[in-house]
Amino acid sequence: EENGHQNKRLKSNADEEDAEDQNKKSPKRKIVLLMAYSGKGYHGMQRNVGSSQFKTIEDDLVSALVQSGCIPENHGEDMKKMSFQRCARTDKGVSAAGQIVSLKVRLIDDILEKINNHLPSHIRILGLKRVTGGFNSKNKCDARTYSYMLPTFAFAHKDHDVQEELYRLDTETLERVNKLLACYKGTHNFHNFTSQKGPRDPSAKRYIMEMYCGEPFVRESMEFAVIKVKGQSFMMHQIRKMIGLVIAIVKGYAAESIMERSWGEEKVDVPKAPGLGLVLEKVHFEKYNRRFGNDGLHEPLEWTEEEEKIAIFKEEYIYPTIINTEREEKSMANWLNTLPIHDFNSSAVEMQTNNKNSK
Repeated sequence: EENGHQNKRLKSNADEEDAEDQNKKSPKRKIVLLMAYSGKGYHGMQRNVGSSQFKTIEDDLVSALVQSGCIPENHGEDMKKMSFQRCARTDKGVSAAGQIVSLKVRLIDDILEKINNHLPSHIRILGLKRVTGGFNSKNKCDARTYSYMLPTFAFAHKDHDVQEELYRLDTETLERVNKLLACYKGTHNFHNFTSQKGPRDPSAKRYIMEMYCGEPFVRESMEFAVIKVKGQSFMMHQIRKMIGLVIAIVKGYAAESIMERSWGEEKVDVPKAPGLGLVLEKVHFEKYNRRFGNDGLHEPLEWTEEEEKIAIFKEEYIYPTIINTEREEKSMANWLNTLPIHDFNSSAVEMQTNNKNSK
């Protein structure tokens, strides 16, 4: 019996040594991973090393990379060692259907399956591609597309008594929403749409390529719509504030002129819509693809083959989370109740007062 235990121990040691030898043999390569996740219950994407109380998506990802044998344990503790970079830092509660991370890993057999085996079902790695050694997913990304799914009663006028489940968005209101969203296109100073940026900070200028709201649809007796926005890059809370301001205008709390004012130098009170409906849809690498996508060594960073997997993941994990949380926690309804607290006129009034005084 003792010999049996001894043999088992020797065998398990031998297995570990084999795995170590295998790891030493397989050189590290720079890759990108296509990730999808439901962000509910997480404090965003980016890992806060040394802070275990706020769980992030990267905590679970790094743990799976170590357990699957793609990276040594010390690389998990110091992510610079594997040249790790995420394309977008999604905020607390925000989901992703097409997040990209770049890193150096050992290209082990069945790598995707092994990583996914160590991840919870609401985080999936859907694709992998080899990239150039100096590739950095954040710096090489030239645009990002986000979507924001919201119940359409968010656009009902404040003076109308609305039953949330029965509300249906009419064509006229949808057209007005789209007219306002289109105003964001181009380059504007978005210092009022984030925190800790002054009006003269050059990094507050951002370029928006497109923004529109699609046709509404009904899920579990409640009507929803999806707003899509594509921009070069976004600051913290920027998209939620862009949407929050349009809702405030359509509901009748703020005048349309507030949009122009918000891009000026004065401080404007811009409300921030809930994080729940925000999803990182896609990241774009157009310049990289033109340069390296057809060089014979690297594939273009496009994910047409993975599109079906992305759609299935959204239907299974992202949309139900948004719909169920909205119904149970009423995040949009509760947030709409805070809109009257905002002061959408103060800075304009202050300016008029100052002008009168100076005269």
